[in-house]
Parts: sequence; C-alpha cells; structure tokens
Amino acid sequence: MAIAVDLALALDPVRLAQRIGIEPDPWQAALLRNRTRQMILNCSRQAGKSTVSSILCLHEALYYPPALVLLASPSLRQSGELFRKVKESYAALGSEAVPVAQESALRLELVNGSRIVCLPGKEASIRGFSAVRLLVVDEASRVPDELYQAIRPMLAVSGGRLVLLSTPFGRRGFFHHEWAEGGPDWQRVQIKADQCPRIPKDWLAKERATIGDWWYRQEYGCEFVDTTDQVFRYEDVMGALDPSVKPLFGGL
Repeated sequence: MAIAVDLALALDPVRLAQRIGIEPDPWQAALLRNRTRQMILNCSRQAGKSTVSSILCLHEALYYPPALVLLASPSLRQSGELFRKVKESYAALGSEAVPVAQESALRLELVNGSRIVCLPGKEASIRGFSAVRLLVVDEASRVPDELYQAIRPMLAVSGGRLVLLSTPFGRRGFFHHEWAEGGPDWQRVQIKADQCPRIPKDWLAKERATIGDWWYRQEYGCEFVDTTDQVFRYEDVMGALDPSVKPLFGGL
C-alpha cells in the first residue's frame, strides 16, 4: 500500500471503512473518529452497531500495534459473530492488510503483534488478559454483571478503550446503570430504528403490530422499559431510596 494512502487510513478510520467498501452513516463516521475511552451504543436492531464496532476493532489492530483487542458477549457464539465481521472487513483489504501471523476460529494475530480475541461469556473463563487496548462488549444488556466486573480491570493499567453495544433489556444490569447513572465519562450514542435509512418505515409499522409495544420499544425504540414480571416500577423503587439514611446493618 502506498505510504500516503496507509497514512490516511491510519489517521481516519472512516477512510478504512470506505476502503473496505462500507460508507458509514453520519453517526457511524462520528463514532469512528471519536477516541473517547468509554462509549455506549444504545442502538436499534440492524442499525449498524456491530458493523461500526468491527471497523473500530480492525483499525485498532492495524494501526496501534501491538494492540490487544477483546470481544465479549453473553456467549462465545455471539462473540464469534462479531469476530466474523472483523475478519470479513480484514479480508476485504486483501493484499493491503497487515499479514496474518496466526489465525483460528476465535483468534486473529497479525505480524505487527496485534491480536483480536473472542472471549467466552463466563466470568471464570476470561481472566488472565492484560494491557488491553480495546474491549468491545456486544449484546451488553444481556451480559451478566459479574462478567462485566471481571473484564473492567483489564483496562486499569493500559488505559484502553471500552465500548458497550446493545439494545436495552429492561431497567436492570450494568448496561442500564452506565447509560442512566454512569456519569460524564461515558460517550452515549442512541440510534433508533426510524433513524436508520436502511429500515423501511412501513416494515417498522408492521413489526410493531406483530411483536407488540413492549418489545418494539426496546428492540427498535431503544427504550429501557420495566420488565413484564416487575412488581414495582423502576421510578417508584428509586423514589423510595434516601441516600441520607444509613443501612441498618451497615457495620456488620
């Protein structure tokens, strides 16, 4: 690859996407150019969150060696789906890409020392990684809190980046907590289905009638709604809390 072209791709991940054959939506382009350490993508199904995340992963591996990029999700199969998108983007570069040193169904290592690795969805099986450059958590609303707490320390020393992507799944778990109460350190991106130019409006209307309002508001409207088996509303529970009152057994 010519030095000038390679430099342009290194400086701008949007150019890498275009080189692969993907023209990013405006929100995807803004995200690719954003170097914020913590990002939450609360996006509709089929909005393109996995595609843009896979380009982020590939760009990190190609141009920030030796980068360790980890892909986590509720299951190893789901991590593998995101990994497949990464490999498809890598393959689209052809001879222009950094050569592969080792490759398996769950791991891609390049000759520049960068690695992209899929993680299983179990807390006990993912410990041991360090110096992580980029950690992407797919379907984050379905990932157990204990897995999330186990992977966060992997970024402690490296100062690496963390990207959570998902549709909502009720007002529970770390994904909802970070979105609603995680503070200013998070860059939050919300893309609803009616904001995606590839999803027909008439199809969305039919889908809402088919799956019902509760599911539609989460899967396509990006809303955190109460679960169907919830006895008390989230607002009622939070309204009953008083931070000035100390726990009765706090000293035990």
